[in-house]
Formats: sequence, C-alpha cells, structure tokens
Amino acid sequence: MTKKIALLAAAATMAFGASSAQAATASADATATILQQITVTKTSDLAFGTIVVGATGGNVTVANDGSTALVCAAALACSGTNTAAAFSVVGTVGETVTVTVDPSVTLTSGSNSMTASLNPSYSGAHVLVASDVLRVGGTLPVAANQASGVYSGSFDVTVNYQ
Repeated sequence: MTKKIALLAAAATMAFGASSAQAATASADATATILQQITVTKTSDLAFGTIVVGATGGNVTVANDGSTALVCAAALACSGTNTAAAFSVVGTVGETVTVTVDPSVTLTSGSNSMTASLNPSYSGAHVLVASDVLRVGGTLPVAANQASGVYSGSFDVTVNYQ
C-alpha cells in the first residue's frame, strides 16, 4: 500500500511539474493613433461669370488651378468675375485621405437648367499637407438661346481618412 501511495505521489508530482514546464506567457503592446478631425471649409464659390448667348451655344470653362483663366466659346461673350471653388482642408498633416467631389452640378433658374461637369484639382487618395487647398473648376455647356436668368446650384466635397 505504501508503494502505491508513493507511486501516486510521484505521478502527481510529474503531472503538475509537466504542466508548469509547458506553460508560456507572452505580452502585447497597446497602441492608439489620434488624428485631428478633418474640416473642409469653403473659401470661394465656383463662378462662371456673365455669359451672353445667341443662336449658337458653347462651353465656358473655369480652370481649377487658382488662376482666373476662363475659356469661353467663340459664339459666347463672357465677362465678369470667374473663379474656381476653393476649400481649405485641415487634418493631420502627412495622413492619407480620400477626396470625393460630385462629378457635376446642375444650375437652375426657375424651370431652366444647365449642368456643369466639375474638375477638382485633386481627388481620390491624397496626402494632407499644411495649408491644403482643394480647388474645383468646371465646364458649363450653354445651349443656343439659353433662357436668361441667374442660375445657381450646389455640389458636395467629402474628405475622409483612409
């Protein structure tokens, strides 16, 4: 009987010892990255200026490079102020964002309308820089004998961290 107790004690010691010998411990680090909230602030609107149209229409194009360059079809007379829309984009410098700009904007005056295609200075993936400015130009097709009026519409710009 003493022999059996000794054997059981030895077996129990080996079992507990084997379990402790196989135990392992690992550590992991915990991290967090804090990014500045993105803000997008309009600093100027897209303006195609004043357009005089007759029996023949054409396109009016505002550049997206910050210049006041305007391309006016020969059949049209263009004057007044023209500017690209501009947006100040602020976030964590060096981080990549996704920029989405509506592809077009419909300008209406009463029941009359025209749709301009938009041309942003950048879109898709973009790395934020200090004093980041997104400019949006566009091309407005003006139909022959387009009805007179003050035409307006709005479009969206969305910026999100990737």
